[in-house]
Amino acid sequence: MNATSGTPRQRLVIAITGATGAIYGVRLLEHLRKQGQVETHLMISDAGVLTLHQELDMRRKDVEALADVVHNVRDVGACVASGSFASTGMVVAPCSMKTLASVAHGLSDNLITRAADVVLKERRRLVLMVRETPFNLAHLRNMTSVTEMGGVIFPPLPGFYQRPASLEEMVDHTLGRVLDLFGIASQLTPEWQGLKGSTD
Repeated sequence: MNATSGTPRQRLVIAITGATGAIYGVRLLEHLRKQGQVETHLMISDAGVLTLHQELDMRRKDVEALADVVHNVRDVGACVASGSFASTGMVVAPCSMKTLASVAHGLSDNLITRAADVVLKERRRLVLMVRETPFNLAHLRNMTSVTEMGGVIFPPLPGFYQRPASLEEMVDHTLGRVLDLFGIASQLTPEWQGLKGSTD
């Protein structure tokens, strides 16, 4: 419940997989916990745990402590595996090419990809923050398939027009754009006011 209004909080399912960019999932959890308006349901793949350690020196339990509810990726009977579990949608941040392929082909081979499949079938918002470069044809075709099913492919490409002063500002600007897709208010992305100054 929302402590200030007494209304139920939005629920957002968040998954962290083994692609580079673990900071996106962690910062997303940090912002939502600080905001307090969204109930987060977290899953971390085994490869995601390795990436968290490699990139951020964080352990699984450190990241899980940022979420409201934690689910084991092997627990395909968890609440997020059912369409009756009401949510605003799901973010995979970051999304590996393996996870992308599994979602694109409807494999539902673990709780992350099953939850993504549920979000798609219930016509809710699925955002995959895919991380790989360069893309091969299989990657591109899988992204097309997910898009055709209603998912959003969101490579976390930094924007420089806001002149970010730090890595955190670049990450937060991208996450603000992601939250906008779910209608979740944040102060992370100032509204674009147009180009300033002379074009000469």
